[in-house]
Amino acid sequence: MNPDGIVRSEPELEPHHADVIRATLPLVAANIDRITAVFYRTMFDAHPQLLRDTFNRGNQAQGTQQRALAASIATFATYLVDPALPHPATMLSRIAHKHASLGVTSDQYQIVHDNLFAAIVDVLGADVVDAPVAAAWERVYWLMADVLMDQEKGLYAEAGVDSGDVYRDVRVLARADDPSGVAVFTVESADPAVELPGFVPGQYISVGVRLPDGARQLRQYSLVGLPGEGTLSFAVKRVEAAEGCPAGEVSSWLHENLHPGDALQITLPFGDVAVDTTATTPLILISGGIGVTPTIGALEYLAAHAPWRRTLVVHADRAPRTHPLCDRLHDLAARLEQGTVEIWYEEPAPGARRGRVDLSALTLPADADAYVCGPPGFLRDIQRQLRAAGVPDDRIHIEQFTPADAGAPERVAR
Repeated sequence: MNPDGIVRSEPELEPHHADVIRATLPLVAANIDRITAVFYRTMFDAHPQLLRDTFNRGNQAQGTQQRALAASIATFATYLVDPALPHPATMLSRIAHKHASLGVTSDQYQIVHDNLFAAIVDVLGADVVDAPVAAAWERVYWLMADVLMDQEKGLYAEAGVDSGDVYRDVRVLARADDPSGVAVFTVESADPAVELPGFVPGQYISVGVRLPDGARQLRQYSLVGLPGEGTLSFAVKRVEAAEGCPAGEVSSWLHENLHPGDALQITLPFGDVAVDTTATTPLILISGGIGVTPTIGALEYLAAHAPWRRTLVVHADRAPRTHPLCDRLHDLAARLEQGTVEIWYEEPAPGARRGRVDLSALTLPADADAYVCGPPGFLRDIQRQLRAAGVPDDRIHIEQFTPADAGAPERVAR
């Protein structure tokens, strides 16, 4: 059911289009990286403001955004020609939430369409992309776009705003620097007559900054404060240059320049990997590195509103000194009546296990919902372990901060 009350059927590809997609999917999939590279290059040449003011330049430089787009299109097309495959609902929902957090509007889908199909012809050739092939892939594109636009329309309606009207001017109320190198910023509305909205634990906001070269870059950061207090708090890890990757543009700017009293622009909260605050079942909160921030947000809510809910917290890090918001995690967990904390560090440390997380060493609560956030390899390993422990897929909720696969939101905080 959509917010406007209309029941819409599942997207369905006509048989003649499906035949074409089946025949050409291997060719398109084999060239999808080249297609998306040409697509982004031509789109940014024609619309430079998109790279300057909307898209993550770090992701573009590293190619992660291109791979995420390629994976999403291939996944959706594959499902359309084989509906017996798992439904890509999670992928679509997470893309829609990311788009809403960026203020994407329906007219921008035409820009994507025009440049994407020009790239397909450029890479594969006009002799390959004849009229039937072009029509079939256009159908795939618009089926996917229609689903996303419908979901985004619903998200904007739920937030009580017009499409794309998600940006808010705020003032920094406080800044707290954690020993791990993470800074927590608390902001309030710049307009005393307008209160910032609440949120669900696990959601995020986009933060926009104007960099020295004039670009307005956006990054998503998890909310870590308590909902409903008229303020929003988010944690920022400063991303250092490493392994050929440059230092994070936005995270560095925020750490170096943002202080109490400063102005900032953020968006309304979005994100679909959020804790169900109406449930009474046990929770397993598993994190690696800066992926602990959604766990902190969940613990803030639980400590204040549901301290009786059984909760197992599992975190992996290199050492206590690199563990973001370590004291805050332990303090919040101690306020729970049935809270347990299990820590794994690579380096030896008192009170922590050493090495990689091993869930088989723990007694997992029955019927628990597991929320997992961390680096891609960590997520894959934990998901495998949860399945081996008998946790069904519909109770495993994965949040990923980098655009590395089709099932993950395109969030990276650099």
